[in-house]
Amino acid sequence: MEQEKLNLHIHGIFNEILDQIGLMPLPPYIHESLKDKDRYQTVYAKYKGSAAAPTAGLHFTPELLKQIEEKGVKIANVTLHVGIGTFRPVKEENIEDHKMHTEHFYIKEEDCKKINDAKQNGKRVIAVGTTSCRVLETIADEKTGMVKAQEGDTGIYIYPGYKFKCIDSLITNFHLPKSTLLMLVSAFADREFILKAYKEAVEQKYRFFSFGDAMLIN
Repeated sequence: MEQEKLNLHIHGIFNEILDQIGLMPLPPYIHESLKDKDRYQTVYAKYKGSAAAPTAGLHFTPELLKQIEEKGVKIANVTLHVGIGTFRPVKEENIEDHKMHTEHFYIKEEDCKKINDAKQNGKRVIAVGTTSCRVLETIADEKTGMVKAQEGDTGIYIYPGYKFKCIDSLITNFHLPKSTLLMLVSAFADREFILKAYKEAVEQKYRFFSFGDAMLIN
């Protein structure tokens, strides 16, 4: 079947026009439009291209990041353009049959050095969000867990049984049932342990999903 072509003619700066007429892409469980689009963005975001915010990072403020650095923690950055497929539930009876979406990433040499220095000196590598985790696990050396600066696409699918190579801890939200994100955290911390944490969160009335609470998994 021959693909149809669309010719788009605009007058002005394309990204500015998109900001004027476009709407913030939001997860399907958020039903109201955001009056302040910066609410659905991390304070350290730099580049446009993501279809959704890496929501574990919404918990950080400039003040909190400064306090973290003052404690001696090194902060490394990674760019990942989150795809809309991240919200697609797993419907296959056998989870291995699920087709994972791909997302574009980029990480600089200076940030790789911070990560590798931490690993060489016995320090923990703490990923903020499943997105950062996926990038680091994609580029990490199979034996050493070391990372190299690069740009590319990742379609890594992490579910129970996966052996993590790079990260030691994970900061993440409480995720949707039957999601690949929930499978990732179950692979990292053991499924029964995660289910116990979720039960506690429900009992304590924690907030789930994008604007919800976060947890640190060691």
